[in-house]
Amino acid sequence: MFFLTDIMNKKIQMPKPGEALPGRERPIPTASRHHVFKRPLKDAAPEGFETIYFGMGCFWGAERLFWQTPGVWLTAVGYAGGETPNPTYQETCTGMTGHAEVVKVIFDPAQVSLSTLLKLFWESHDPTQGMRQGNDVGTTYRSTIYTTTAEQLDAALASRDAYAAALSKAGREKITTEFRPAPEFYYAEEDHQQYLAKNPYGYCGLRGTGVECAVPAPAAA
Repeated sequence: MFFLTDIMNKKIQMPKPGEALPGRERPIPTASRHHVFKRPLKDAAPEGFETIYFGMGCFWGAERLFWQTPGVWLTAVGYAGGETPNPTYQETCTGMTGHAEVVKVIFDPAQVSLSTLLKLFWESHDPTQGMRQGNDVGTTYRSTIYTTTAEQLDAALASRDAYAAALSKAGREKITTEFRPAPEFYYAEEDHQQYLAKNPYGYCGLRGTGVECAVPAPAAA
């Protein structure tokens, strides 16, 4: 019993300095092309496009939400926000890498606004659950937004405040989402990339709160 309790505690607590798994120097193998868009998975964002990273629990269903959104040019799943370099899926599941499962989203702001993506993020999962998302328990399933510009971070924090007010009015708990400039992103294994396009009846644990999010319009330049 104590052994099982210790394992569970490690899964829901970020590793302390010196505790994280060592990982490896080289990236783990992943897909070469996006299964849906047919573009190289590691393609750089075209001129004028933006990149942002969302963690919403299991990354399979979250990635599908974004690749189905018009204006999104490329998606990929991977691990970010921890200490272990080039981790594997099995390593992240132990909680001893500190990484969250995240979706890398490259989008064309002329076709889809950041506000639209933020609204999709907030309404498609429960950002109040800490180190879990439904039945998926562990640090890897925490809610995160990792940004690549100061403007994105400002917009994300403003949307958090707006959604926090809506959740409070609905009697829900406080938001536990992690916000910060994007740390290093490590691509997940090939079988995880666009998983629900390859396995349409595969597992998807995404569940929203049912509370609508009115994302504030960005401030005028």
